[in-house]
Amino acid sequence: MTLWQGILLGLVQGLTEFFPVSSSGHLAVVEAMTGVKTPGLFVEVALHVATLGAVLVIYGRRLMQLALGVLRGRREDVRYAGLLVLATIPAGIIGVLFHARIEAAFRTLSFVGAAFIVTGFVLWSTRRRSGEASEPTPWQALIVGAAQAVAVFPGISRSGSTVSAALWCGLGAERAAEFSFLLAIPTIGGAALLEARHVATDVAVVGALPLVASCVVAFVSGAWSIRFLVALLRRGRFYAFAPYCWAVGVLTLVYARWLT
Repeated sequence: MTLWQGILLGLVQGLTEFFPVSSSGHLAVVEAMTGVKTPGLFVEVALHVATLGAVLVIYGRRLMQLALGVLRGRREDVRYAGLLVLATIPAGIIGVLFHARIEAAFRTLSFVGAAFIVTGFVLWSTRRRSGEASEPTPWQALIVGAAQAVAVFPGISRSGSTVSAALWCGLGAERAAEFSFLLAIPTIGGAALLEARHVATDVAVVGALPLVASCVVAFVSGAWSIRFLVALLRRGRFYAFAPYCWAVGVLTLVYARWLT
């Protein structure tokens, strides 16, 4: 991977990780179009870890409050942390059982294109959907977790699926975004641990400088995109990304067809 390819991938990851347009799907398309060759899912996971850093910065105060509340046994914080753990379980199971299939999906542009279109319909379904609840019930947390589990496949947006599910469950827009972004922490952290066993070999293949550059760009652009998306959610315009997903999906399918 060259330096400019690393910067491009980092920018794509940072801008699309929190926008409901599937960062993994965009990375798969950009890698195919630019000829980037990466080992397995290492680069994708590394970039997700970089954007995870943006979540830790933006929601640092909330995380500290939650952690201290759990340590002190405060009931509402223990319950909220338990809901996050509960919602993480489906994605963990899918990630472990279908790791090889997920990796193969990254190399199948026709699958990615179809998944973009599905994401568009999911986003469109949230029109006029917003509630007042500050957190989901345990069953609703499992529903949000199931939505995240499906989103491990490229083209299905993680933030799009989880925020949409949370809105359908009656959460308010900002609370839905918070639950979605905090839910990314154990999920991405688990994926990073799964790929960590290959880190020495994969860094040598990719190149340390391009990898570091891509992660820095992903972190900075990710922090900006979180704030932008939350502002958009406040205005009830989450579904506005649907036409973009449809257009990208169709173009990806056309490109995949052209390659064959």
